[in-house]
Amino acid sequence: MSASAASTRSQPPLSLGIIFLTIFIDLLGFTIIFPLFPAILEYYFRLEGDAGFLGWLLRQIDQLAQLAGSHGNYRAVLFGGILGSLYGFLQFVFAPIWGSLSDRIGRRRVLLLTIGGNTLSYALWFFSGSFLLFILARLLGGAFAGNLSVATAAVADVTTRENRAKGMGIVGVAFGLGFLFGPAIGSIAAFHDLSHGNALLVRLGVNPFSLPALLALIFSVVNLLWVALRFRETLDPAHRTNDAPVRVRHPLSALVHAEAGPARRTNWLYFIYTLAFSGMEFSLPFLAAERFGYAPTDMFKIFVFLGLVLILTQGGIVRRAVPRFGEKPVLLAGLFCVGLGTALLGLAGSSALLYAGLGLTGLGAGLINPSVSALVSLYSPAAQQGRMLGIFRSLGSLARGVGPLAACFCYWWLGGTVTYLLVAAVVVLPWFMALPLPQPDK
Repeated sequence: MSASAASTRSQPPLSLGIIFLTIFIDLLGFTIIFPLFPAILEYYFRLEGDAGFLGWLLRQIDQLAQLAGSHGNYRAVLFGGILGSLYGFLQFVFAPIWGSLSDRIGRRRVLLLTIGGNTLSYALWFFSGSFLLFILARLLGGAFAGNLSVATAAVADVTTRENRAKGMGIVGVAFGLGFLFGPAIGSIAAFHDLSHGNALLVRLGVNPFSLPALLALIFSVVNLLWVALRFRETLDPAHRTNDAPVRVRHPLSALVHAEAGPARRTNWLYFIYTLAFSGMEFSLPFLAAERFGYAPTDMFKIFVFLGLVLILTQGGIVRRAVPRFGEKPVLLAGLFCVGLGTALLGLAGSSALLYAGLGLTGLGAGLINPSVSALVSLYSPAAQQGRMLGIFRSLGSLARGVGPLAACFCYWWLGGTVTYLLVAAVVVLPWFMALPLPQPDK
C-alpha cells in the first residue's frame, strides 16, 4: 500500500456536514439569478433593442408565442425558459463527464475545478455589460455545473449502504435551503444598482444586476476556499477507475446502452418524473396569478412554503421512514403524493386547496429526491458511483430544460386545469415503473 493511500485511509471519514455546506453554498450562488430573468430581459432589451443576437432571439420567441396564441408577458416567460433550458442542457452534457472524471482522479480535485469554473462565470456576469457576455457567462456556468453530481457521489463514498438514503436526505436539505435563500437574496440585491451614476463602472461592464453577480461570486470564492481547506478526499484509492473513459459522449445514449437492470430503470423513471415536476413548478406562477390574482410577493410565499415542506420532509421524515420501510416504498409514496397534489393544484378553486396541493406536492418531492438518488447509488458498483450519479443528475437537468417550455405551451393551449391533470397523469408512469424495482442489497 502506498503512503498516500495509507494516509487517506487513516484519516477519519469526511463528515456529511462539510458536504452539506459545500452544496448549500454552491446553490446560493446558483439560485440567486432565478427571480431576475424578466428584469434582465427588460434591461438588455432597452440597452440593445432589436439589434444583434438578442433581437433575433426575441423575434423567434414572438413567432413561437403566436403559434401558442399567447399574450401578455410571454416574452419574459419564454426568455427565462430558454435561458433555463440552455443552462440545463449544458448540465445534461457535462455532469456525467465530471462524475466520470471524479471516479478517476477523486472528488476533491474535480470539485475544485468545477467551483473554480463557476467562480469565473460569476466574474464574467459581473462585467456583462452586453447580452452576449451575459450568455457567455451562462454557458461557462452551465459547463462547470458538475458540483452536485460529484458532491452526491462523495455522500455515497462516506455513507454505508444502510444509511445511503439518510445521506441523500442531507443533500436534499441543502437543496431546499439553497432554493429558499438564494432567490430571496437575488430579489433583495436587485434593488441596488452598483453602476448608477458611475460612468467608469458602466464602461467596465458593471450593470444593474452586478450586485447579485458579486454576491454569487463571493459565495463561490468562499466555497472554493472551504473545499480547499476542509474537504478531504472521499474516494477510496481502491475504487478508482483509472482505465475508465472520462468522456461520456451522450448521457441518454449511455443510459440506453447501459446494462439492463434496476439502475437504468431508476434513472428513466427519475427523468420522466422530473420532466413532469419541473413543468408544474415553472408554470405555477401563471396558475396562481390567473386563478387567484397573486402578486410577486404572494408567489414568494408559495416558494418559501414549498421550500420549508421540502426541508422538513428530507431532513426529518425521510431519515425515519427509509430505515423502517425502505427506499422503494418511500419512493412509491412520494410519487403518489406528487400525482395527487398536482391534480389538486389543477382543480383548486381556493387558496386553501392551493396550499393543500402544494403541501402534498412538496411532501412527495421531499420523499422522492433522496430515495431515488439513494437507489441509483445502491444499484451501481462502487467504482461507478460518480459516472452513474453524473448521468442521474444530467437526466434531471435535461428534464428541467424541456419540462418548463413544454408545460408553458400546454398551459397556453389547454389551460391550467387540463395541464395539471396531464402532469398528474404523467407521474403515474414512473409509479408503475418503480413497482418491479428490487430491494437493494445492503
